[in-house]
Amino acid sequence: MEEPDFWDAPHPHPPAPFAPGAPPGPPPGPGHFGPPFAPHAPGPHFGTVVHWETPAPRVRRGDVRAALLVLLLEEPQNGYQMIQSIEERSRGVWRPSPGSVYPALQQLEDEGLVTGDESGGSRTYRLTEQGRRQAAGLADPAPWDEVARTAVPPDHHELRLLWAQLNEAFSHLVRTADDRQIAAAKELIKKTRKSMFQILAEG
Repeated sequence: MEEPDFWDAPHPHPPAPFAPGAPPGPPPGPGHFGPPFAPHAPGPHFGTVVHWETPAPRVRRGDVRAALLVLLLEEPQNGYQMIQSIEERSRGVWRPSPGSVYPALQQLEDEGLVTGDESGGSRTYRLTEQGRRQAAGLADPAPWDEVARTAVPPDHHELRLLWAQLNEAFSHLVRTADDRQIAAAKELIKKTRKSMFQILAEG
């Protein structure tokens, strides 16, 4: 019997976090390619992005501090902007928590390395001359690159990037493709899935 594919299966919209009365399943383990689908749903929904999940990175003492100083070399930013920037530049590997970022900013301010100004309900930080001199020695290599390097094996970096590019193409496809393009994509994904299992079997 041919395996049903998710384009042909009916999907409820919008999906509920969990089926009524059903307990949540166990959290995904390290390296899990876990699509965050509801257990009752027969497959992915259009526009769903499947994330490559990695173990939590090992962040050394001083990594947050160094990352904040290097970001402020470019332009003044608030704490939320810096959290987003670190996540983007580490390709999603490292997203420091507010509980680590804001105390670090306060410490930098106490040391006279940054100054903060209240504006529009948030506090924008900029480097002092002393902070600029210290930040200049921390930019190469960038702190987020070092954290990402220790979290993801070197031979997985390109694979991870290719996965992100595939997700981008898939999201665009399901938003804009016509029936002919959908049919072609279905065949391609079926063949690719079969090929990937063949690679695993060879190992």
